[in-house]
Amino acid sequence: MRRMLAYNEVLPKKLVLVDGEPYEVISAWVFRKQQRKPVNQTKLRNLKTGSTVEQTFHVSDKVEEAEVETRPAIYIYNRSSRTGGNEWWFHEMNDKSKRFPLDDKQIGDARQFLTENTEVTMLWFEGQPIQVRIPIKMELKVREAPPNVRGNTAQGGNKVVTLETGATLNVPMFIEAGNIVRVNTETGEYVERV
Repeated sequence: MRRMLAYNEVLPKKLVLVDGEPYEVISAWVFRKQQRKPVNQTKLRNLKTGSTVEQTFHVSDKVEEAEVETRPAIYIYNRSSRTGGNEWWFHEMNDKSKRFPLDDKQIGDARQFLTENTEVTMLWFEGQPIQVRIPIKMELKVREAPPNVRGNTAQGGNKVVTLETGATLNVPMFIEAGNIVRVNTETGEYVERV
């Protein structure tokens, strides 16, 4: 039996069902409008489509908690799909024969950081993979870096480099092509040279 949440239990990082679809709560703000009963103004992200919606929950509302299973998986490769966009292929951690794809919407921003054989956490809903969660910090190789420019480096100075995945990243001047850098995948920011 699924757990029901009161309006004020719908908090960030919780997974809830709205109209039969699984959503992750991005933000929640419980407040009272003048003399009325309190409400919870939330922003939700659909785990299947990646789209965000704003939803208000009232004191009388009960929200069903989504039963989303997490399983480890390995990213294999991506390819263009017949319908346009890309298919991102994964296999189950202990069984390489159990392969499954996700589309661009389901991958979201993770595509900037995925490299072959990356271990990820896959979210499953009603027996279907719906979203991937990548490690918060990942190490990626710098593929291209512009040469260092002499000048005002008293404040540190930054430049934009291209990573092995094709993503661009703002890094300090001393980073060169071939370096391995640690990236925070939640913020998309440089952390350190490895």
